Amino acid sequence: MFRIIPAVDLKDGKVVRLRQGREKEITFSTDNPILVAKKWIEKGARVLHVIDLDGAFQGKLKHEEIIRKIIDLGVEVQIGGGIRDFEIAERLLNFGAERVIFGTLAVERVEEVRNFAKHWKKRVMIAVDVKSDKVAVKGWKERTSFSPLDFIKLYEDLDLSFLYTNIDVEGLVSGIEREKMLFLKQIKRPFYVAGGISSLEDIRFAKELGATGVILGSALYTGKIKLEEALELEHEEN
Repeated sequence: MFRIIPAVDLKDGKVVRLRQGREKEITFSTDNPILVAKKWIEKGARVLHVIDLDGAFQGKLKHEEIIRKIIDLGVEVQIGGGIRDFEIAERLLNFGAERVIFGTLAVERVEEVRNFAKHWKKRVMIAVDVKSDKVAVKGWKERTSFSPLDFIKLYEDLDLSFLYTNIDVEGLVSGIEREKMLFLKQIKRPFYVAGGISSLEDIRFAKELGATGVILGSALYTGKIKLEEALELEHEEN
């Protein structure tokens, strides 16, 4: 089932939106992440995408207590940002997270992430964060030498999923870069799309590519996309 997934990005105890993932460029901020998460659930969201931005920038999860409270709300939750050791990942999964997202760790410790994913089948998501056509890590600050597809091939034989984010358009609410997404059709595992989605047409395009779901952030928080309208696309035939 195709899913529309609201993003709940955490920074300093608040829900924020950043421009292109830059730590200082906050375009939206609101208190009480639990109320924000409840609002999306009440509007019909079945999955939430929770990112600990402080964790991503500092290399260590900072909002575990808030994340646990969001998991307690009872919908599917996928969690990323600063999950740089397996003990934390396992703790979150045991607590009830549906998926944990590995980015930096998936680049730096490939064999260990592969082994973890073999144990936690379907519960691991690999972040394919792309900046100027290369995979980026450490809070999107460092570009690696990996192309998105070469990086995906390191994990594609495992029972996991991928999250493709185009950092170049993330948070701009300017639309997706469709040409750069065409390679996603080659992926044999479930994949999700984030970054720049700002219209129902963008969502339909991702769905037609074969995406399992899309992550909506700034477009939701600015009102450019209404969640209720986007959710109707979950059931729309391609």
